[in-house]
Amino acid sequence: MIIFFSKYKFIFYVFNLILIIFYLFPGSLLGYFLYGDIKLQPQITRDFFISSNHLYAFFLLSVLGFFTYKNSNKLKLLNKYLIMISVVLELLHVFIPERSFEFADLFGNLFGVIFFLIIQFLINKNEKFKN
Repeated sequence: MIIFFSKYKFIFYVFNLILIIFYLFPGSLLGYFLYGDIKLQPQITRDFFISSNHLYAFFLLSVLGFFTYKNSNKLKLLNKYLIMISVVLELLHVFIPERSFEFADLFGNLFGVIFFLIIQFLINKNEKFKN
């Protein structure tokens, strides 16, 4: 499966593109497809202090990016990109109609990325320990 991710980077890029489209669309595309209402946002699990949907989306994006670039020297650049895009996409909600900037969403984005960065750090530490 790792060979599949490293060989076909388009999975990471397509998920990235879909996430950007969902973020920049004025309203909820998922709400439109599932409920027929562009103003309804589907909720996977209940929110606590952060947005769970955003946490899941950016965690999945981080996992896909990790498997795509695991064997290259671009992991540091990828980590910077993931943190940057998680902040920039939420900040753009200030300018998009029918969307609003929320700190819960921003922290959900960041925690999704940071949670996987911690896992990535532990994986790298374990690999160094084995060698």
